[in-house]
Amino acid sequence: MSGSLDGRVAVVTGGGSGIGRACALRLAADGAKVGVFDLDGESARAVADEITAAGGTAHGVGVDVTSREQINQGVGEIRGLWGPITILVNSAGRELFKRFLDITDELWNAVHDVNLAGTFRCCQAVAPDMIEAGWGRIVNISSSSAQGGQPFMTAYAASKGGVITFTKSLALELGPNGITVNTIPPGFIITPMTERNAAKGYLGADGLDAVAARTPVRRAGQPEDIAAACSFLCSDEAGYITGQIIGVNGGRNTTSAVF
Repeated sequence: MSGSLDGRVAVVTGGGSGIGRACALRLAADGAKVGVFDLDGESARAVADEITAAGGTAHGVGVDVTSREQINQGVGEIRGLWGPITILVNSAGRELFKRFLDITDELWNAVHDVNLAGTFRCCQAVAPDMIEAGWGRIVNISSSSAQGGQPFMTAYAASKGGVITFTKSLALELGPNGITVNTIPPGFIITPMTERNAAKGYLGADGLDAVAARTPVRRAGQPEDIAAACSFLCSDEAGYITGQIIGVNGGRNTTSAVF
């Protein structure tokens, strides 16, 4: 445990797997007490158990971020255990690969309800704690698809683009209260979601290795790469960084190539 976040209480949504899990593990390793929220309550509790076994402090809660009631219940549970929440990582997300003309209103709304409205709800649930404390850190996980676009992902990319502009606006509003709000749009990161998409052929015929080979640093990213940036943004040292898009993508978005 590094201790850089000692005394802080954090909530990580989507913390049961992938990037969310890595962020929860890293924040706990840095000394935070972590509430792990996930739609899959068993996965959330498993990650919390993993943190506890490593010497950290965590508690897993099943939370659907489309439900304000469940969010408020989860936040209340964590607050009751450890006190005010001053770190929030919004990593819960819903993907959609669909031909544009086949996207229904229901699908469009469902993706936005998790990715954008879920982020809004969670921020609104914990911001009062941060305002009262005069200190807070919010990190929203967006997507590089919102920066460069992606075929067959219009609903997903639009929702994550909303997360980016939401982040910028919220940073301006909450900055005077000592709260920073930043977003990390991950590039090509190996997660269960990525592996499922590769198996379905969404990454092209050559799959994961070919995409990694086209990345400037010549490797795929790992969830831990995102977690490292997230941990820094949650630290005291990052207090002068807010409203920013911190790309963690192996250099993919500095090129003009289409991947």
